[in-house]
Amino acid sequence: MGFGGISIWQLLIILAIIILIFGTKRIRNLGGDLGSFVKGFKKAVKQEDKNLDDKKED
Repeated sequence: MGFGGISIWQLLIILAIIILIFGTKRIRNLGGDLGSFVKGFKKAVKQEDKNLDDKKED
């Protein structure tokens, strides 16, 4: 028994099918896009926190 009732073998088969369908290059691009999104989101949250702190000081 693995993650959420799915065994490790089932996860590996699903991963292999995804790689066959999309290819490794497209998956790599998707991972890079996701990483950029997370980085931008974190930056926006930090900026908003800074703005709130500045307003509290005024």
